[in-house]
Amino acid sequence: MKITKFDHALLSIEIDSKIVVIDPGVYSSQLPDFKNVVAICLTHIHEDHSYLPHVQKIFLENPDAQIFGPAEVAQKLGKLPVQVVYHGDHFEVSGFELDFSGDLHEQIHRSIPLIQNIGVMVNQTLYYPGDSYTIPEDKVKVLACPTSAPWIKISDVMDFITAVKPETLFPTHNALLNDNGHALYNQRISEVTKENGGTFVFLTPGQSLEIEV
Repeated sequence: MKITKFDHALLSIEIDSKIVVIDPGVYSSQLPDFKNVVAICLTHIHEDHSYLPHVQKIFLENPDAQIFGPAEVAQKLGKLPVQVVYHGDHFEVSGFELDFSGDLHEQIHRSIPLIQNIGVMVNQTLYYPGDSYTIPEDKVKVLACPTSAPWIKISDVMDFITAVKPETLFPTHNALLNDNGHALYNQRISEVTKENGGTFVFLTPGQSLEIEV
């Protein structure tokens, strides 16, 4: 399995030349030229996770791809075909197993209504929670861990990592950080990952992680 991190929350997972794309958002100003996409997973409606022009482009170039997301995403995308998913749903797509978990986005502020959010586990290996601290039922081999957002406090991130105890972790959802911010946040995240027996890897946009499955 080849996991590639792009800008902010955008990820691709490749097995046997087939690809699952997760959260193509507005912060990816240069959308990669994705080929052989079999699934597009969208965790929630925020523009940094489900930017309609990006989803349209990927789907236009990969018309057989299945799109997965919560009901609010289906409504947002209009005429694009979206398989609405809920906590506990399991789908198999061209050699990929997709397990969805969670329900709601983390609270940004009590004055802001909560929205739907669904995390995804790919082939019992990579887990990405979207904008949430949803803890999956199964052991996590690789955690794509949100690092910076209006809803994030580093102590909560550290508690989330302690609860999940991933074998490997790399930060994501971090387009808003400069080099100083990456260094500060990564230090804390790396420490707690290692304390819980895991390996920390920092991927810059375009870098990949190879995992045996």
